[in-house]
Amino acid sequence: MFYFLSEFKEVFFGFNVFKYITFRAALAAITTFSLCIMLGPWMTRLLRDKKIREYAKREDCPNLDAFVHSKQGIPTMGGLFVVGSILIAVLLWGNLGNPYVLLTLLTSLYLGVLGFADDFIKLTCHNRKKRGLRARPKFLWQMLLGCFIGSYVYFNPQTSTTLRVPFLKDSIIHLGVLYLPFVAFIVIGTTNAVNLTDGLDGLAAGNIFIVALTLGVLSYLTGHVRFSEYLFIPYIPGAGELTVYCAAVAGATLGFLWFNCHPASIFMGDTGSLSLGGTLAVIAVFIKKELLLVLLGGIFVIEALSVILQVGFFKIKRRRIFRMSPLHHHLQLSGWSESKIIVRFWIVGILLAILTLVTLKVR
Repeated sequence: MFYFLSEFKEVFFGFNVFKYITFRAALAAITTFSLCIMLGPWMTRLLRDKKIREYAKREDCPNLDAFVHSKQGIPTMGGLFVVGSILIAVLLWGNLGNPYVLLTLLTSLYLGVLGFADDFIKLTCHNRKKRGLRARPKFLWQMLLGCFIGSYVYFNPQTSTTLRVPFLKDSIIHLGVLYLPFVAFIVIGTTNAVNLTDGLDGLAAGNIFIVALTLGVLSYLTGHVRFSEYLFIPYIPGAGELTVYCAAVAGATLGFLWFNCHPASIFMGDTGSLSLGGTLAVIAVFIKKELLLVLLGGIFVIEALSVILQVGFFKIKRRRIFRMSPLHHHLQLSGWSESKIIVRFWIVGILLAILTLVTLKVR
């Protein structure tokens, strides 16, 4: 909204500042952080009064009785004010005439509604065997979104369906129409990987903050003619506006972490984890950093792979690789404290973010 004030810079020269992406990105981050800090206590009380709380079952974590007991009764669905603050900030500071911003807004809202439905069913049926939406329809809705985003990139003359391999300057993979299912896989994989990581206090929120901040830098460089030419990365007109969106996500997750850090007073729920995971995936697709997202979001990848390996190996060999999946629960059962796992995963996430930025010059 404020972006359009820059069109009236002849009326008042001060309006010209709203044209700058870095200025609006900073204000977007401050806006989401402030909204989360203000809304957090009120939302926590509201969810507690409405008895929208965590109901972890013992059979879900049979070897973590003390852990399960400590999480019982903590309000969940905190993703409502996280996603809400992001939408407000982007509407205020983003360029609403930019298709990338509008499609990312659609993604956040779409997956937020899907996550809300999953949380709602899970919470209203906590005394039954039903544990949220079934996997097949959930994946179907995510796949439809991924195919829609892939179709936009496929038919957009300003983008391409090629993939650039990190660390290799001239290594390009041409996918053509196969880019559509590839994007669907990226959206589904990232969305659910973030959801699986959201199992300890602040684990997912902290790593989302790191990834969002790094994607913000990459978005700015991709949308800047001189920087993209200097770094030999594809220039995508308008992609720089996603910097504002990334800043909004970073500010919101940092504000949410204020209440979600150990010991957490509120959980994100699927409402937040699905929405934020899908948002990161779509931004990476728009700025053509799909493969780089695997490195940048390495924590999410490892967590998801631990579940896949555990399930697959058990079906084949009837044995388990890990004591429990995802990986963070295996480390808990190995004697690591919750706070140690969280901080060490954050450290690894920061190192992966640095390595991701290093790839821009190591080619």
